[in-house]
Amino acid sequence: MINITLRGGGLALFMFLLGSDFVLGWLNNIKSSTQQSERSITSSSDQSCFCHLTGVLDDCFCDIESIDVFNNFKIYPKIQKLTERDFFRYYKVNLRRPCPFWPDDGHCSIKNCQVEPCPESKVPMGIKAGNYNKEYCLMGDRGLQSKRTGNQKPDAAPKGETDTEEPGHHNAHCASSFNEKDSAMYSQAANTVKQIEDCVQANQLGAINSTLSNQSKEAFVEWARHDDAKDHFCELDDETSPDAEYVDLLFNPERYTGYKGPSAWRVWNSIYEENCFKPRSVYRPLNPLAPSRGDDDGENFYNWLEGLCLEKRVFYRLISGLHTSINIHLCAKYLIDEGWGKTTWGTNVKEFRHRFDPVETKGEGTRRLKNLYFLYLIELRALSKVAPYFERTIVELYTGNTEEDAATKELLLQVFNETKAFPMHFDEKSMFAGGKKEAKILKEEFRLHFKNISRIMDCVGCSSCRLWGKLQTQGLGTALKILFSEKEIKNLSENSTSKDFQLTRQEIVGLLNAFGRLSTSIKELQNFKTLLQDNR
Repeated sequence: MINITLRGGGLALFMFLLGSDFVLGWLNNIKSSTQQSERSITSSSDQSCFCHLTGVLDDCFCDIESIDVFNNFKIYPKIQKLTERDFFRYYKVNLRRPCPFWPDDGHCSIKNCQVEPCPESKVPMGIKAGNYNKEYCLMGDRGLQSKRTGNQKPDAAPKGETDTEEPGHHNAHCASSFNEKDSAMYSQAANTVKQIEDCVQANQLGAINSTLSNQSKEAFVEWARHDDAKDHFCELDDETSPDAEYVDLLFNPERYTGYKGPSAWRVWNSIYEENCFKPRSVYRPLNPLAPSRGDDDGENFYNWLEGLCLEKRVFYRLISGLHTSINIHLCAKYLIDEGWGKTTWGTNVKEFRHRFDPVETKGEGTRRLKNLYFLYLIELRALSKVAPYFERTIVELYTGNTEEDAATKELLLQVFNETKAFPMHFDEKSMFAGGKKEAKILKEEFRLHFKNISRIMDCVGCSSCRLWGKLQTQGLGTALKILFSEKEIKNLSENSTSKDFQLTRQEIVGLLNAFGRLSTSIKELQNFKTLLQDNR
């Protein structure tokens, strides 16, 4: 509710304002007492996107204003710097995987939809090493030494390997026999013959070779199987595929490319209609592919949603929050002009109103924005929970540049310290808290539904949109994996890896970049609020 206050001026001014299109409101509910005495006049049409975006969020005990201050002043500056670091800016992804659910529409022909892959010669050598010689170099894990039998030295690297292979073509010796999936992302791994030999012989690295007992080999196979089947909420790309390429995320930013229409609608429609536990008899508000419902403002849908169990309600809000965040990015970096051979990107206030104004969206816009904040809390909670995993000295974010790597980890730990200090975290223990059998079934259903959504991202026709959709979906999937692995994280050893919980470099890059995107969305909301005020 907007509080209407007056600077003064008597009854005449009061009557004038009543007859105008203006209303008065507090611009910030958390200003100091001296600031609260200041008054601002804003246009109701300009502020309608935000006038109800206040107070405590549903399904948790945190208010929006506290999140704004925490994110914009504490998290956003640090997460921006972190995602610009080499370890987090290079992401290996397969953008050529076919859509598994319907005939491929073909890739978008708009030039701004294209993704420029990064030549492997430009990728830091330490990052590339994660995809080479996995059979010999595992995690930077001093504890794996205990898995080797006896005091025998590991075999030298196979002769004939060089670092002159063409991008995407790896020596047969480098393929992991048990699909370790880039578990070497922390290790000081090899790129040349000499580095491979050093890697294999280094004290902090384990080795898989003929010195391992059959029992140890079986343990590693079981480790990989456990990692693949049980924990993942996402369909991870096979980084050894010839179609997987490195992408520089800073060089290929998320923004509006012009990709829209039935192809884009079908992707989101499939996500909402087939994977959010919704019966087809319940119509989602503003669905462009659904039959017209006349004056239905979505109350039937939300009455149905409120009747769901917490877990299914949370699932919908996560997807809605992700969709909202993506839409904010597109409004903030909109294709403004392509004249005279120069492309101009900028904020599009009109498009923002179209997507979030309560009048234009029949009240849906405010719900969407609140779901963004809810998703932010979920991923924030995941970061605070996974901090012990990264605080161990065993964990290195290795790129090959010692100073860069140390600075990156220090900055990452600063982000974790901020997340742990936040006082109003979402309580994930409230989820899957029913009967043990029922909770297990529901959790698995939750995981499989989300994993299916990650597969739908391969149906996005725009390569740029597919890239960022896959990355942010994987980031959220990794956050969910973390939230439901609390016991495994608590039991981590300081100096050895655990078969019960591990993260690949792909998951780590997705997790931090996805949270960075949410942080950017909330920061951009403040920017749009300012623009709307200036345009009054």
